[in-house]
Amino acid sequence: MRVLFVEDTPDLADAVLRCLRRMGHAADWQSDGQAADSLLEHHAFDLVVLDIGLPRMNGTEILARMRERGDKTPVLMLTARADIEDRVAALDSGADDYLGKPFDFREFEARCRALLRRKQGQVESVQRIGGLVIDSAARRVTLDGVRLDLPNREYSLLDILVGRLGRVVRRDEIAAKLFSFDDEAGSNAIDLYVGRLRKKLGEGPVRITTVRSIGYLAEAMADDADGSTDRQADDGAELGP
Repeated sequence: MRVLFVEDTPDLADAVLRCLRRMGHAADWQSDGQAADSLLEHHAFDLVVLDIGLPRMNGTEILARMRERGDKTPVLMLTARADIEDRVAALDSGADDYLGKPFDFREFEARCRALLRRKQGQVESVQRIGGLVIDSAARRVTLDGVRLDLPNREYSLLDILVGRLGRVVRRDEIAAKLFSFDDEAGSNAIDLYVGRLRKKLGEGPVRITTVRSIGYLAEAMADDADGSTDRQADDGAELGP
């Protein structure tokens, strides 16, 4: 998923960015409130982690402007301030959650996971599609009880596609969620990740289909009465004229 972290303390920013990337997210950083507001006007993120005390424009103002624009991106507010008024103001401005500094990174990770699940309409951290089990808390995927070795990008790709199960996801949407501004991704990078993921999913209950000139479609395959999987197209098949 694509995460924007807005914080003016470089040491904390470095630690949080490493944490987010270790979780498998494409993470970007802004230290200036006004620059962050401008970025949010023109780019979509799956989660914004926003400090309140920022130069030029504070986090509460940024959040209020996001909500005024109709931007419903989940926002986790961070602040070192202990005053209850700051927490109330943040929540009243449209924050989805609140975490005081200093914080334990395990709690930070859990709150990020919860907000991202909520964005995708998931309540629980474990999602099951036939024999495929995706545990977002542990970032673990098993197929018929066997763990799949999925590096961060492949796991994130699966998360993106399964989060839109039965709907086409455009290539540019996938790229925006997989890669941060600092990532160097070739034009065929997404194809390579999709190819690797297909091989690991094999003949399992989720099929990834290429929709020509548009993107990819992940579908849950229905089981026949004899327990076999109904596959109407081969892995890698293309839809379109």
